[in-house]
Amino acid sequence: MTIDFKRDVLAPVAHDFTAMDTFINEGITSKVALVMAVSKHVVEAGGKRMRPIMCLLAARACGLSKIEHAHHLAAIIEMLHTATLVHDDVVDESGLRRGRPTANATWNNQTAVLVGDFLIARAFDLLVNIQNYDLLKDFSTGTCEIAEGEVLQLQSQHQPDTSEETYLKIIHGKTSRLFELATEGAAILADQAEYREPLRHYAGHFGNAFQIIDDILDYTSDAETLGKNIGDDLMEGKPTLPLIAAMRLTDHDSAQYQIIRRSIATGGIADLEQVIKIVKQSGALDYCMQRAKQETALAIEALQALPETEYRQGLQSLAELALERIQ
Repeated sequence: MTIDFKRDVLAPVAHDFTAMDTFINEGITSKVALVMAVSKHVVEAGGKRMRPIMCLLAARACGLSKIEHAHHLAAIIEMLHTATLVHDDVVDESGLRRGRPTANATWNNQTAVLVGDFLIARAFDLLVNIQNYDLLKDFSTGTCEIAEGEVLQLQSQHQPDTSEETYLKIIHGKTSRLFELATEGAAILADQAEYREPLRHYAGHFGNAFQIIDDILDYTSDAETLGKNIGDDLMEGKPTLPLIAAMRLTDHDSAQYQIIRRSIATGGIADLEQVIKIVKQSGALDYCMQRAKQETALAIEALQALPETEYRQGLQSLAELALERIQ
């Protein structure tokens, strides 16, 4: 049976999701009209809202009784996620995200950066209202680590010798950490200390798998499905796992090895066709798929520590669904 996002992931928390959505729109009100206009633009351009849904499922799986707190936490997660996307688009000079013009393209870089700052500040403003010190501490540390992940990625741009270990550190910061905050935050809210670690492990491995899959799709998908242009990462000289693996699996004296090294070092897409061919022929994509499957299996294994409910099943379905994108 194929997994359906609406039926298997969203349905158990559909009511919570609606409440959370209302709270996001209330949360981005501002006395400054431009702040509101840009915030509205970027929040509405959001995708499936996977991180807040994960937060709501985790809160229900932990048996949280004060569910309105989970609605607020899920909204805070989405605001933080949106803020990182806005800043990412400025850093990457992106004109499109999910087929829609980005904030920096619609307005300008200055406006986008400042509204990103506003969304982070607003998220913490709302977080304080929950009045949970442990939660505040976890989010403060986590948000620092997300920023560090982005800087680490910037530092490794145009560095062909980036190792898989460094790549994993980068994706933990820029992708997995926010998923961890979404799930572990729910366990903190529910005052279920024993579920904090399993949920953090689930989210961390899920985030790793999710990002590896994203990097695979950069070589196997098309712009329409991906919501960004094929080869965007290569153009920016980002050493993603398919490239790291392709270099490891290619003879170091060969012309193919040099083409990949040069592409990362200089950026640009002059050799895009060749790079895609080398990545596919080297077995790098098979290796990446294997790694994504391993990470997904570890995520699902971590969930077994939670009671068996439709909410735990929802979290499992979400992990399996992410993997379906490359099957």
